[in-house]
Amino acid sequence: MIDSPRRGEFIAGVRAQLPLLLGVAPFGMAYGAYAVETGLAAGLAQAMSVIVFGGASQFVAVQLIGSGVPAAIVVLAASLVNLRHMLYSASLAPYVDHLAARWRWLLAYVLTDEAYATAIRRYHEDGDGSRRHWFFLGTGIALWATWQATTAAGVLVGTAVPDSWSLDFALPLTFLALLLPALKGRAAIVAAVVAGTIAVAGHRWPYATGLIAAAVAGMAAAVVVARAAGEDAPGEAA
Repeated sequence: MIDSPRRGEFIAGVRAQLPLLLGVAPFGMAYGAYAVETGLAAGLAQAMSVIVFGGASQFVAVQLIGSGVPAAIVVLAASLVNLRHMLYSASLAPYVDHLAARWRWLLAYVLTDEAYATAIRRYHEDGDGSRRHWFFLGTGIALWATWQATTAAGVLVGTAVPDSWSLDFALPLTFLALLLPALKGRAAIVAAVVAGTIAVAGHRWPYATGLIAAAVAGMAAAVVVARAAGEDAPGEAA
């Protein structure tokens, strides 16, 4: 039985994820529909959501599989797209390194863009942080369950979803709504501008390398500006 403080953190994590699920749900449906439209078997499409659990990398993998690309290239491309999770892990490591290995493995599995965005904000709040991994777990489980359910829905409806709905555009809009209030300080603003500019310029680069370049350049710019101004870089504990 989970004690009340832990249960409270878990429920708070689920609630914090709810606004983001409005963007995740159509994205998951779009993936499921795209997977079956490309020719992937329904069971494999669903299994990919369970095993990979990464929307962008799943889209890339399905596209390459449909094009007949060798399996090694598919795995490499998906891994490159998910390299950003290493950045998330490095940012969260100081807050979870005291946990047992089973906890770290579980949290690593449910770590996504959305889970990171909500969890890191919680870790940066004042107060006792000893139970905040339950918040992390709650926000990750909420997204995981939604992703599995919406993938299944997309697989079932398949090509019945009109292209005009542009479901894949809902998630970026949701992220913008989350990002803008978090841009506090010159370093954060510079990081967003630099990363956004490179991401747009490199959106056609192969294997999502533009996204990786944008993340690295944004962080580097933030560190330079922060050091010059004598403030913490975004993501650093105060």
